[in-house]
Amino acid sequence: MSLIQLHNEQDWNLVKEQKTHIVLMKNSTTCPVSHEAFKQYQKFASENDKETFYYLNVQDSRPLSNLIAEESGVKHESPQVLIFQGNTVVWHDSHWNITNKKLTEANEKTKA
Repeated sequence: MSLIQLHNEQDWNLVKEQKTHIVLMKNSTTCPVSHEAFKQYQKFASENDKETFYYLNVQDSRPLSNLIAEESGVKHESPQVLIFQGNTVVWHDSHWNITNKKLTEANEKTKA
C-alpha cells in the first residue's frame, strides 16, 4: 500500500507536478466518523497497491486543507475524499459515504 501523508502546500504542489490523477482524503484525527472512513480508505489503498494515495490530517494541516478547498472550489468537510484529474475535482464525497466500494468505483470511473 502506498499511502502518503501531506503536510503543507509544498507537499501538495509536488504531488500536483508529478501526478494527473490524485486521490486525496481529508481526515480528522479526533472524529469517530473520520476514523471509520480512514479505515475504509486504508483498505481501498491496500487493495490498489500499485497506486499512490494521499491524505492529510486536518488538525495538523489546516492551512493546506483550506488551500485545497479554495483551489478546488469544493467546500471543506471532514472526512472527505477528493479525486482530481489535473487541477479539476472529478469526484468527491464525505462522511459515511466514504466506503471501499464507493472509492473503488469512483477511482475506476475517473482514471484517464
